Amino acid sequence: MSETQTAKGSPAAREMNATKSPGPAVTADDVVIDIEGVEFHYGPVRALQGITMQVPRRQVTAFIGPSGCGKSTLLRCLNRMNDLIEQARVTAGTIRLDGIDIHAPQVDVIELRRRVGMVFQKSNPFPKSIYENVAYGLRIAGVRARDRLDESVEQSLRGAALWDEVKDRLGANALSLSGGQQQRLCIARALAVQPEVLLMDEPCSALDPIATAKVEELISRLADQVTIVIVTHNMQQAARCSDRTAFFYLGQLIEVGRTDKLFSNPAQPQTEAYISGRFG
Repeated sequence: MSETQTAKGSPAAREMNATKSPGPAVTADDVVIDIEGVEFHYGPVRALQGITMQVPRRQVTAFIGPSGCGKSTLLRCLNRMNDLIEQARVTAGTIRLDGIDIHAPQVDVIELRRRVGMVFQKSNPFPKSIYENVAYGLRIAGVRARDRLDESVEQSLRGAALWDEVKDRLGANALSLSGGQQQRLCIARALAVQPEVLLMDEPCSALDPIATAKVEELISRLADQVTIVIVTHNMQQAARCSDRTAFFYLGQLIEVGRTDKLFSNPAQPQTEAYISGRFG
């Protein structure tokens, strides 16, 4: 898309220019998720209209837009979480993970959700110990060896920047952790099964600024290991964390591109109006 409109004076653009360097260009070999012409309905209501975009490997892609624009719906399409909602369905188009249609008959949905993990808006630790929360997915996968479980739990907690805070109380109930710690525990639980992609649906919306900063730092660090797609209402967060940003409005993808360009020089007038605060 051409980039003709400008929002260089917006707070999000100023913060992004100060904190986020441009991400690398996307080539065909870099694409991990390929979305083509996707239409989605909740019963008779069309929530997504012909969405086409690509998610590059080992980068952070942010979905932004006003409430009800379809960004969380698309996120849940990527690991078929919407299959759990009655009368919710993809009615047209394809979503490919490493070139394979995720709706193909041979695709195992459980394996898909292992490869494409998810962290939800509200932290949802199990009412189990910290250790068992992280080990849960491994046990479901058939891992029983204690030494392997111990190693994976430690690695995952380290990956989620939580190990030093909980290493001496792994047997404590996960619900005893603070809100920010619980969210990082949920990230550790997702990391334990070694996903290729991590979906994050407004992971900081219920957190205080200090906890939010820790999660944002974690997101930036994890992008070296795993592809991350994050839905956020916070444009400053998108500017700080993401390499690429997609703007949605009324079920349509209005614009997608490098975060620095989208915030400083958007191609579409709707994007410029949103990031400059004129609506949303």
